[in-house]
This record gives sequence, structure tokens and C-alpha cells, in this order.
Amino acid sequence: MLGAALSFPSVQAQEQPATAAPAAKAEAQPPAAQAPAGAEAPLPDLSSDAIAARVQAFYDGAKTFQAAFNQRYTIYAYNKKKESQGRVAFVKPGKMSWRYTNNGNRVVSDGRLLKVYDADSKQSYEQEVGKSAYPAALSFLLGEGKLTASFAIKKLSAETVGFKGGYVLVAIPKEPTPAYQTMMLYVDGKTFQVRRVLLIDAQKNKNVFDFSDPIVNVPVPPSEFQFSAPKGTQVIKP
Repeated sequence: MLGAALSFPSVQAQEQPATAAPAAKAEAQPPAAQAPAGAEAPLPDLSSDAIAARVQAFYDGAKTFQAAFNQRYTIYAYNKKKESQGRVAFVKPGKMSWRYTNNGNRVVSDGRLLKVYDADSKQSYEQEVGKSAYPAALSFLLGEGKLTASFAIKKLSAETVGFKGGYVLVAIPKEPTPAYQTMMLYVDGKTFQVRRVLLIDAQKNKNVFDFSDPIVNVPVPPSEFQFSAPKGTQVIKP
């Protein structure tokens, strides 16, 4: 669930692009990022800062963002993998809602309080957003934070990691966080929307999110960001 999701992974700084390549090729890419070879002109050779600026500009201009997502969480020590899917919605400032369609889990923030509900354990974790291990990795989607201010960014070869029709950025947080050490952004070369986020933590656990069917600047009902755990749920407030 997003408990694993909110502790976004981090790619080890020494991990080479070749390590990420098989995963990038094996997992389905969004249609917009799969330009057939030779069908279109090559993308401009932009610098990492230029790509980050265009990504930032897209999300700065989006008051709401909705999409389908697939999440794959891998525990490195046991090579154990868990896959989930659902829909996510972001509304500025600071509101988000993750609905897991495969297991009933929910992650909701009304901009003040973050709630993470695990249906299997019947537990709900509630904490003020400012005091939580809030994922700065996705804060720019919520109208908070700036990529170049929060991360040291470099560009990888999209061809090397098998991501056609886009750009790939590696982002190292300037302020250490226990949630993840490195983030990789797979960016659509036409729209500069983020199609995939890959994070790996200090234990080499990986969390991958693929976003598809994006909807931008369409109103989201306020009720989407309200959540009350079912009766009998244990509420935990760290």
C-alpha cells in the first residue's frame, strides 16, 4: 500500500543506469512515451535543469491532477514483490487521495492531516502532514516545493534505460530523509508530465509508480479528500 508507497524508495547513488534498464523495459510504458523508432524527430538535447524546469512548469500550471497508477514495491532483502493499482488525485494546495482498487487501502491528505489506512490489518495511521514522513518526492505535484531547490539533479540516457520518447532524471535529496535516498523521474518528452517515479531506500527496497490516463485541471469533489476509517479500525497517531 502507500505505507510502502509513502516511504518512497531511493536509488543507491552508485547504482548504474544498466541496473534500472531491465525494469524499465520489462514494465509497460505509457503510450505517449513509446514513440516508434524513426517515426518522429529526436527530442531536443535538453540539460537536466531545463528538463526539471519544464516538469516544474507543467505541475505549477496544474491546479488538479488525476491519473490511474500501478505500484510495484520490492523488498530487496527477501526479493519479495507486491503489486497494487488504483487511482490518485491531487488538488492544490496539499491535498491528495490514493484509492487502491485491489485491496481497499486508502491514503488521504486534506492538506493538514495525513491518513494511511491498511485494510488487511484494520489500522489507520494519522499524523499532521508537517510532522509526517511526507513524500517530498511528489510534493511538486501538490503545488509545494521546487525540484531544483530540493534535489541535486542529473540526466540519464533515456535510450540506455529503455524509455523511448522521454527523458530520465536522477534526483538526490539535498536534505537527508529516511524515506528514500534517490528518486528517478521518467518524463514524457512532449508534455513533460512524469510518467514514472522510482524510489529506492537505504535498504535497496524499490517503490515504482507508473501513472497513466492523466486528467489535468478537472475539478475533484472535496469529499475525495475526506476519509473515516471503518468501524473497528485501530487508529494510530505517532
